[in-house]
Amino acid sequence: MAGDLLSFSLLCLSSIIIIVNPLGATLTYISLTENLEKPLKEQIIRDACTIALIILVVVGIAGTIILQVLGISLEAFRIAGGILLFGIGMEMVYAKTSRTKLTATEKYESRDNEDVAAMPLAIPMIAGPGAITTTIVLTNEATGMSMVAWLVIFASIGIAIAITYFMMKYADYIIRKIGQRQYRVINRLMGILLIAISVQFVITGLMVAFPVLGGS
Repeated sequence: MAGDLLSFSLLCLSSIIIIVNPLGATLTYISLTENLEKPLKEQIIRDACTIALIILVVVGIAGTIILQVLGISLEAFRIAGGILLFGIGMEMVYAKTSRTKLTATEKYESRDNEDVAAMPLAIPMIAGPGAITTTIVLTNEATGMSMVAWLVIFASIGIAIAITYFMMKYADYIIRKIGQRQYRVINRLMGILLIAISVQFVITGLMVAFPVLGGS
């Protein structure tokens, strides 16, 4: 049991941090707020991280209920989520900003809009479809485990948002240390990890939905 909880904890922490992608969110934040005053930038950081945290926590609490109301099985959602995360991971490997996170139109329109905290930073850059899908899948998997598993999920969300907050807060220092080439290397490595996680989601979903695939 302890081994299962440890594996689940590592899966939660790695998958949520990777899909939130604090470095990618930080670089987007820099490009959207380069002409704003420092006090406004700090307010945007606080608002964006707070909104994203609230969204993921609410989704984590109500995720199971949402699936039940819509009549969607966990296996179907896990497979669909795995396919979505696979697409995001592939775009990360090719060093592109995922279209599920931020479209070119949203980025262009945000350049002249000081209220960028909610859109597009909190949604969909930080708490995007991938993060929401991952949270719902993990909370449903935690249903058959102890209460500690639930705490691990929310702690992982908090850690991911905290990392994003501090990276945005010290964005000027980070951007001096990390160039576009280094960012692409890190992004590709994280993309490979995300692809592996997404494939595991699909495999698990298929084996539960079709036990014959597992040899039983």
